[in-house]
Order: sequence, then C-alpha cells, then structure tokens
Amino acid sequence: MISTPPTVLVFAANDPSGGAGLMADVLTLASLGCHSLPVVTAMTVQDTAGVQSFQSVDSEFLDEQARFILEDIKIDAIKVGMVGTVENLAVIAEIASDYPDIPLILEPVFSMGRGEELADEDLYSAMRELLLPHSFLVSCNSDDARKLGSDDPEEQEDLPLDAAAQRILQCGCEYVLIAGTHEKTPKVVNTLYSTLGRVRSDNWERLPGSFHGAGATLASALAGALANGADVATAMQEAQEYTFQAISNGYRPGMGQMIPDRLFWARPPADEIPPTVIEFDATDDAEPKSVQ
Repeated sequence: MISTPPTVLVFAANDPSGGAGLMADVLTLASLGCHSLPVVTAMTVQDTAGVQSFQSVDSEFLDEQARFILEDIKIDAIKVGMVGTVENLAVIAEIASDYPDIPLILEPVFSMGRGEELADEDLYSAMRELLLPHSFLVSCNSDDARKLGSDDPEEQEDLPLDAAAQRILQCGCEYVLIAGTHEKTPKVVNTLYSTLGRVRSDNWERLPGSFHGAGATLASALAGALANGADVATAMQEAQEYTFQAISNGYRPGMGQMIPDRLFWARPPADEIPPTVIEFDATDDAEPKSVQ
C-alpha cells in the first residue's frame, strides 16, 4: 500500500494570477512532496501588477471548510496566509487552539506589492492577541514585522528588526523569521529569532526584479519541510534554498511582477530544450506541423 504523503492544511485567499495565495501554497507544498488541503479565506480580483479588490468568505463557512477536513484527515502542519477579516482570524485561532499539537506557520499578509492595504489595526491587534499565541513560526518580511511589532505608525518606520521580532515573540509564538527582501541591503538577510535572540542569519544574493508570491513560497516551504519531519534548522535551510531556486527561475507571464517558478525542478535547462522546427508540405493549403 502506498503511504500517504505529509498533509498541510492551508488557509489563504485565491489569487487568479497564480502568483500568491492558495496557488503558491499548493504548488510549493506539492514540490516538497506534501498533500495540500486548501481552505479559502477570501476571493481576490488581482493580476500580476496588484490587487483590485477582495471579498472575504463568511466565517461560519470558513469554519466548516476546515473542520470537515480536520475530522477526516490527519494533519501534519497548518499554514496561514491572508485571513481577510477579524472574524476569520478568530475562527482560525479557535481551530489552532483545538489542535495544539499541529505546528502552525503564519505568514501575515497585510499588504501587496504595490502597497495595497489588506488589513487594518483591528486585524493587527487580533493577530497579536488571538493567533500569535498558537503559532509555532511566523514568517514575514520586514515591513509586516514592524507592523506586528508596534501599533504606532510613527514608531514602525524606525523600529529595529531585533526589537520587532522580540515583541512578536512576546505574543506567544516560538520562532519568528524576518525576510530582508524589503531592506536596503546589498544582500537579502533572512534572520530567525527565538526568545533567546537571533538563532541564525542567512545571506542570499539580491536578484533583480520584483516577485509576486515570494513570501508565500518561503512560508509554505517551511510548512512543507516541517510536515516532512525536519527540525527548525533543517527546515530553514531547505525552505530558503527552495525559495531562492524558485525565484532565480522566475518568469513574467503578464505585465506586472515576476512569479517564482515553484516547479523549476521539473523543467529541463533552457540549453537542453531542443529547438522546434516548423515543416511545411509542398501544397499551399497544407497545415504546418511541429517536430523536435
């Protein structure tokens, strides 16, 4: 009998561009050998350039989506992205409290690439009070870390990341990973914190361009590695390496940002793809045919 792959329950919004949200989570987790259980928190109108609007699902419907699955399938990890509303966040927090042995990886989604706000102070406060205490690991960029670490907009701008991380940890989570993609540094510095301080820092080449869904890729890769049984240190290394490869092989399907290629490992290098030759029959009305 074939064994069941690790399972990850995913709470996130649907992104029709496939760059972020549920699609990013599902592709990343599949690439790491996990079976995704996607629970829709919101529907968005967006493309690779940004978000036009979004509509959150009803909190009772959200609760039913998740609990039906939880009663049927053993879950190895939970990954939370965009929640949409305070009511939805409260539902997820209650589910997390009912299943304390399942590690929850939280990716706070407060804004998008063009700066569109997807959350307000009520949602920040609810996340600090309700969801962070049930989170095993919080994975966020530096901007969102500062928003979680302070409710004072004037303080947020200059809040040191070490201080932001410790404030987040004081809310009850075990680890905080802050990605330095938004910082003005020569290299991207990703730092993992615990209540004891900095656990590790990793430097990565800063690639040109802007990527849609890089944060979701990293957080989902962490969830997938943990679901596969990795310890935190191993999960950090595997998730970062996977994300860097996905970004390095990113593509631009639309007119906006680039999208990480979460299936980079399944595609042959460009120099190994044979050229396509178009052959024509002698007759004028013959259809061309492609051959390798």
